[in-house]
Amino acid sequence: MTGTGTARALDPERGTLDKAAGENFPVAPFFLPPAWRTDLMAVYGFARLVDDIGDGDLAPGGADARLLGVTPQEAEDRLVLLDAFEADLRRVFDSTPRHPLLRRLQPTVRRRRLTPEPFLGLIAANRQDQLVGRYETYDDLLAYCELSANPVGRLVLAVTGTSTPERIRRSDMICTALQIVEHLQDVAEDLGRDRIYLPAADMKRFHVEEADLATKSAGASVRALIAYEAQRARDLLNEGAPLVGSVHGRLKLLLAGFVAGGRAAVRAIAAADYDVLPGPPKPGKVRLLREVGVTLRGEG
Repeated sequence: MTGTGTARALDPERGTLDKAAGENFPVAPFFLPPAWRTDLMAVYGFARLVDDIGDGDLAPGGADARLLGVTPQEAEDRLVLLDAFEADLRRVFDSTPRHPLLRRLQPTVRRRRLTPEPFLGLIAANRQDQLVGRYETYDDLLAYCELSANPVGRLVLAVTGTSTPERIRRSDMICTALQIVEHLQDVAEDLGRDRIYLPAADMKRFHVEEADLATKSAGASVRALIAYEAQRARDLLNEGAPLVGSVHGRLKLLLAGFVAGGRAAVRAIAAADYDVLPGPPKPGKVRLLREVGVTLRGEG
Protein backbone atom coordinates (compact mmCIF):
# COMPACT_ATOMS: atom_id res chain seq x y z
CA MET A 1 0.00 0.00 0.00
CA THR A 2 1.35 3.45 -0.91
CA GLY A 3 1.65 6.27 1.58
CA THR A 4 -1.49 7.86 0.15
CA GLY A 5 -3.31 4.55 0.35
CA THR A 6 -2.26 4.16 3.98
CA ALA A 7 -3.51 7.66 4.77
CA ARG A 8 -6.83 6.94 3.09
CA ALA A 9 -7.26 3.63 4.92
CA LEU A 10 -6.56 5.26 8.27
CA ASP A 11 -8.43 8.50 7.56
CA PRO A 12 -10.94 8.16 4.69
CA GLU A 13 -11.86 11.83 4.89
CA ARG A 14 -8.31 13.14 4.60
CA GLY A 15 -7.35 10.69 1.88
CA THR A 16 -10.30 11.70 -0.28
CA LEU A 17 -9.69 15.42 0.10
CA ASP A 18 -5.99 14.96 -0.73
CA LYS A 19 -7.04 13.98 -4.25
CA ALA A 20 -8.12 17.57 -4.92
CA ALA A 21 -4.57 18.53 -5.86
CA GLY A 22 -4.58 16.08 -8.74
CA GLU A 23 -7.81 17.23 -10.39
CA ASN A 24 -7.87 18.66 -13.92
CA PHE A 25 -9.60 21.80 -12.75
CA PRO A 26 -9.16 23.75 -9.51
CA VAL A 27 -11.57 22.64 -6.81
CA ALA A 28 -11.30 25.49 -4.32
CA PRO A 29 -8.31 27.69 -5.25
CA PHE A 30 -6.51 29.88 -2.74
CA PHE A 31 -7.95 33.16 -4.05
CA LEU A 32 -11.52 32.33 -3.03
CA PRO A 33 -12.96 33.61 0.27
CA PRO A 34 -12.27 31.08 3.08
CA ALA A 35 -15.99 30.40 3.63
CA TRP A 36 -16.44 29.50 -0.04
CA ARG A 37 -13.36 27.31 0.00
CA THR A 38 -14.60 25.41 3.04
CA ASP A 39 -17.98 24.75 1.49
CA LEU A 40 -16.64 23.89 -1.96
CA MET A 41 -14.20 21.39 -0.43
CA ALA A 42 -17.10 19.80 1.46
CA VAL A 43 -18.98 19.43 -1.83
CA TYR A 44 -15.83 18.12 -3.51
CA GLY A 45 -15.39 15.51 -0.79
CA PHE A 46 -18.86 14.18 -1.51
CA ALA A 47 -18.34 14.13 -5.29
CA ARG A 48 -14.92 12.49 -5.02
CA LEU A 49 -16.09 9.78 -2.65
CA VAL A 50 -19.15 8.86 -4.72
CA ASP A 51 -16.92 8.60 -7.81
CA ASP A 52 -14.45 6.42 -5.91
CA ILE A 53 -17.30 4.12 -4.90
CA GLY A 54 -18.58 3.95 -8.47
CA ASP A 55 -15.10 3.31 -9.92
CA GLY A 56 -14.10 0.77 -7.29
CA ASP A 57 -11.27 3.04 -6.14
CA LEU A 58 -11.88 2.97 -2.39
CA ALA A 59 -8.81 2.38 -0.26
CA PRO A 60 -8.08 -1.19 0.81
CA GLY A 61 -9.29 -2.23 4.23
CA GLY A 62 -12.98 -1.46 3.90
CA ALA A 63 -13.03 1.62 6.17
CA ASP A 64 -15.55 3.47 4.01
CA ALA A 65 -17.85 0.45 3.87
CA ARG A 66 -17.75 0.08 7.65
CA LEU A 67 -18.54 3.75 8.11
CA LEU A 68 -21.56 3.33 5.84
CA GLY A 69 -22.77 0.26 7.72
CA VAL A 70 -22.00 -2.19 4.89
CA THR A 71 -20.92 -5.66 5.95
CA PRO A 72 -17.53 -7.04 4.86
CA GLN A 73 -19.36 -9.63 2.76
CA GLU A 74 -20.99 -6.87 0.67
CA ALA A 75 -18.13 -4.34 0.73
CA GLU A 76 -17.12 -5.15 -2.86
CA ASP A 77 -20.64 -4.66 -4.22
CA ARG A 78 -20.67 -1.13 -5.61
CA LEU A 79 -24.44 -0.95 -5.90
CA VAL A 80 -24.82 -1.89 -2.23
CA LEU A 81 -22.25 0.76 -1.30
CA LEU A 82 -24.01 3.38 -3.41
CA ASP A 83 -27.35 2.53 -1.78
CA ALA A 84 -25.74 2.88 1.66
CA PHE A 85 -24.12 6.16 0.63
CA GLU A 86 -27.47 7.51 -0.57
CA ALA A 87 -29.07 6.54 2.73
CA ASP A 88 -26.30 8.37 4.58
CA LEU A 89 -26.71 11.41 2.32
CA ARG A 90 -30.37 11.59 3.29
CA ARG A 91 -29.28 11.75 6.94
CA VAL A 92 -27.43 14.97 6.06
CA PHE A 93 -30.83 16.60 5.62
CA ASP A 94 -32.73 15.14 8.56
CA SER A 95 -30.42 13.64 11.20
CA THR A 96 -26.70 12.82 11.57
CA PRO A 97 -24.77 11.00 8.82
CA ARG A 98 -22.28 8.24 9.60
CA HIS A 99 -19.48 9.04 7.17
CA PRO A 100 -17.12 11.90 8.19
CA LEU A 101 -17.23 13.44 4.71
CA LEU A 102 -20.99 13.68 4.95
CA ARG A 103 -20.78 15.09 8.46
CA ARG A 104 -18.42 17.69 7.01
CA LEU A 105 -20.99 18.41 4.29
CA GLN A 106 -23.90 18.94 6.69
CA PRO A 107 -22.99 22.48 7.86
CA THR A 108 -22.50 23.50 4.21
CA VAL A 109 -25.92 22.15 3.27
CA ARG A 110 -27.53 24.09 6.09
CA ARG A 111 -25.53 27.27 5.60
CA ARG A 112 -26.11 27.40 1.83
CA ARG A 113 -29.61 25.87 1.92
CA LEU A 114 -28.62 23.17 -0.56
CA THR A 115 -31.20 20.64 -1.71
CA PRO A 116 -30.68 16.88 -2.10
CA GLU A 117 -31.24 16.81 -5.88
CA PRO A 118 -27.73 17.56 -7.19
CA PHE A 119 -26.17 15.12 -4.74
CA LEU A 120 -28.68 12.44 -5.70
CA GLY A 121 -27.86 13.09 -9.36
CA LEU A 122 -24.18 12.30 -8.77
CA ILE A 123 -25.11 9.08 -6.98
CA ALA A 124 -27.49 8.14 -9.82
CA ALA A 125 -24.70 8.69 -12.36
CA ASN A 126 -22.41 6.31 -10.53
CA ARG A 127 -25.22 3.79 -10.17
CA GLN A 128 -25.75 4.06 -13.93
CA ASP A 129 -22.05 3.36 -14.48
CA GLN A 130 -22.56 -0.05 -12.88
CA LEU A 131 -25.40 -0.88 -15.25
CA VAL A 132 -24.66 0.95 -18.51
CA GLY A 133 -21.32 0.72 -20.29
CA ARG A 134 -22.26 2.00 -23.75
CA TYR A 135 -24.25 4.98 -25.08
CA GLU A 136 -26.10 4.66 -28.34
CA THR A 137 -26.54 8.35 -29.20
CA TYR A 138 -25.13 11.74 -28.28
CA ASP A 139 -28.44 12.58 -26.61
CA ASP A 140 -28.04 9.49 -24.43
CA LEU A 141 -24.60 10.76 -23.41
CA LEU A 142 -26.00 14.23 -22.66
CA ALA A 143 -28.60 12.65 -20.38
CA TYR A 144 -25.79 10.90 -18.50
CA CYS A 145 -23.86 14.19 -18.18
CA GLU A 146 -27.01 15.76 -16.73
CA LEU A 147 -26.46 13.41 -13.79
CA SER A 148 -22.68 13.05 -13.72
CA ALA A 149 -21.46 16.59 -14.38
CA ASN A 150 -24.11 19.30 -14.34
CA PRO A 151 -24.90 18.97 -10.61
CA VAL A 152 -21.36 20.10 -9.80
CA GLY A 153 -21.76 23.45 -11.52
CA ARG A 154 -25.17 23.92 -9.97
CA LEU A 155 -23.66 23.32 -6.54
CA VAL A 156 -20.91 25.87 -7.19
CA LEU A 157 -23.54 28.47 -8.08
CA ALA A 158 -25.61 27.55 -5.02
CA VAL A 159 -22.66 27.72 -2.64
CA THR A 160 -21.69 31.14 -3.99
CA GLY A 161 -25.28 32.41 -3.94
CA THR A 162 -25.31 33.24 -7.65
CA SER A 163 -27.88 30.80 -9.10
CA THR A 164 -30.29 32.07 -11.74
CA PRO A 165 -32.03 30.03 -14.46
CA GLU A 166 -29.78 31.51 -17.17
CA ARG A 167 -26.60 30.91 -15.20
CA ILE A 168 -27.65 27.33 -14.53
CA ARG A 169 -28.27 26.83 -18.25
CA ARG A 170 -24.80 28.13 -19.14
CA SER A 171 -23.22 26.19 -16.30
CA ASP A 172 -24.79 22.97 -17.56
CA MET A 173 -23.17 23.53 -20.96
CA ILE A 174 -19.76 24.06 -19.41
CA CYS A 175 -20.03 21.06 -17.11
CA THR A 176 -21.23 18.77 -19.89
CA ALA A 177 -18.35 19.95 -22.06
CA LEU A 178 -15.84 19.27 -19.28
CA GLN A 179 -17.27 15.79 -18.84
CA ILE A 180 -16.99 15.07 -22.57
CA VAL A 181 -13.40 16.34 -22.60
CA GLU A 182 -12.55 14.08 -19.67
CA HIS A 183 -14.09 11.14 -21.50
CA LEU A 184 -11.99 11.93 -24.57
CA GLN A 185 -8.83 12.09 -22.48
CA ASP A 186 -9.65 8.81 -20.75
CA VAL A 187 -10.83 6.61 -23.63
CA ALA A 188 -8.23 3.93 -22.89
CA GLU A 189 -8.76 4.02 -19.11
CA ASP A 190 -12.54 3.85 -19.49
CA LEU A 191 -12.25 0.91 -21.88
CA GLY A 192 -10.26 -0.88 -19.19
CA ARG A 193 -13.35 -0.48 -16.98
CA ASP A 194 -15.53 -1.80 -19.85
CA ARG A 195 -17.04 1.62 -20.44
CA ILE A 196 -17.20 3.55 -23.70
CA TYR A 197 -18.51 7.12 -23.61
CA LEU A 198 -18.18 7.66 -27.37
CA PRO A 199 -21.72 7.38 -28.80
CA ALA A 200 -22.18 4.17 -30.75
CA ALA A 201 -23.94 6.05 -33.57
CA ASP A 202 -20.87 8.28 -33.98
CA MET A 203 -18.53 5.30 -33.87
CA LYS A 204 -20.54 3.71 -36.68
CA ARG A 205 -20.48 6.95 -38.68
CA PHE A 206 -16.68 7.10 -38.48
CA HIS A 207 -16.24 3.34 -39.01
CA VAL A 208 -14.74 2.81 -35.56
CA GLU A 209 -15.00 -0.57 -33.87
CA GLU A 210 -14.47 -1.19 -30.15
CA ALA A 211 -11.29 -3.09 -30.98
CA ASP A 212 -9.89 0.09 -32.55
CA LEU A 213 -9.98 1.73 -29.12
CA ALA A 214 -7.83 -1.02 -27.58
CA THR A 215 -4.75 -0.32 -29.71
CA LYS A 216 -1.65 1.54 -28.53
CA SER A 217 -2.11 4.35 -31.03
CA ALA A 218 -5.21 5.65 -32.77
CA GLY A 219 -5.78 5.13 -36.46
CA ALA A 220 -7.24 7.73 -38.80
CA SER A 221 -10.86 6.76 -38.11
CA VAL A 222 -10.48 7.02 -34.33
CA ARG A 223 -8.71 10.36 -34.66
CA ALA A 224 -11.51 11.70 -36.85
CA LEU A 225 -14.08 10.56 -34.29
CA ILE A 226 -12.19 12.18 -31.40
CA ALA A 227 -11.86 15.41 -33.40
CA TYR A 228 -15.62 15.40 -33.99
CA GLU A 229 -16.44 14.93 -30.31
CA ALA A 230 -13.81 17.50 -29.30
CA GLN A 231 -15.48 20.07 -31.53
CA ARG A 232 -18.78 19.36 -29.81
CA ALA A 233 -17.13 20.01 -26.45
CA ARG A 234 -15.52 23.19 -27.77
CA ASP A 235 -18.89 24.45 -29.02
CA LEU A 236 -20.51 23.76 -25.64
CA LEU A 237 -17.71 25.62 -23.85
CA ASN A 238 -18.18 28.61 -26.14
CA GLU A 239 -21.96 28.58 -25.57
CA GLY A 240 -21.48 28.38 -21.82
CA ALA A 241 -18.67 30.94 -21.59
CA PRO A 242 -20.96 34.00 -21.17
CA LEU A 243 -21.55 32.67 -17.66
CA VAL A 244 -18.11 34.07 -16.78
CA GLY A 245 -19.11 37.60 -17.76
CA SER A 246 -22.32 37.42 -15.75
CA VAL A 247 -20.51 37.30 -12.39
CA HIS A 248 -17.84 39.42 -10.74
CA GLY A 249 -14.76 39.28 -8.56
CA ARG A 250 -13.13 36.04 -7.53
CA LEU A 251 -16.04 33.90 -8.69
CA LYS A 252 -15.42 35.24 -12.20
CA LEU A 253 -11.83 34.03 -12.00
CA LEU A 254 -12.93 30.61 -10.74
CA LEU A 255 -15.45 30.13 -13.55
CA ALA A 256 -12.96 31.40 -16.10
CA GLY A 257 -10.61 28.70 -14.83
CA PHE A 258 -13.20 26.02 -15.50
CA VAL A 259 -13.84 27.22 -19.07
CA ALA A 260 -10.15 27.78 -19.73
CA GLY A 261 -9.28 24.34 -18.38
CA GLY A 262 -11.70 22.76 -20.82
CA ARG A 263 -10.46 24.81 -23.74
CA ALA A 264 -6.83 24.08 -22.92
CA ALA A 265 -7.59 20.35 -22.67
CA VAL A 266 -9.29 20.40 -26.08
CA ARG A 267 -6.23 22.15 -27.51
CA ALA A 268 -3.98 19.52 -25.93
CA ILE A 269 -6.06 16.78 -27.57
CA ALA A 270 -5.75 18.58 -30.92
CA ALA A 271 -1.99 19.03 -30.40
CA ALA A 272 -1.73 15.25 -29.98
CA ASP A 273 -3.38 14.94 -33.41
CA TYR A 274 -6.40 13.49 -31.60
CA ASP A 275 -4.50 10.37 -30.59
CA VAL A 276 -5.73 9.88 -27.03
CA LEU A 277 -5.00 6.17 -26.79
CA PRO A 278 -1.38 6.35 -25.50
CA GLY A 279 -2.60 8.38 -22.51
CA PRO A 280 -4.54 11.53 -21.61
CA PRO A 281 -3.23 14.62 -23.46
CA LYS A 282 -2.76 17.31 -20.80
CA PRO A 283 -2.31 21.07 -21.31
CA GLY A 284 0.69 22.87 -19.87
CA LYS A 285 0.42 25.73 -17.39
CA VAL A 286 1.33 28.37 -19.97
CA ARG A 287 -1.48 27.27 -22.26
CA LEU A 288 -3.92 27.17 -19.35
CA LEU A 289 -3.02 30.69 -18.22
CA ARG A 290 -3.33 31.95 -21.78
CA GLU A 291 -6.81 30.45 -22.02
CA VAL A 292 -7.78 32.05 -18.70
CA GLY A 293 -6.82 35.44 -20.12
CA VAL A 294 -8.79 34.84 -23.30
CA THR A 295 -11.84 33.73 -21.34
CA LEU A 296 -11.73 36.69 -18.95
CA ARG A 297 -11.58 39.06 -21.91
CA GLY A 298 -14.67 37.40 -23.33
CA GLU A 299 -12.87 36.23 -26.44
CA GLY A 300 -13.66 32.89 -28.11
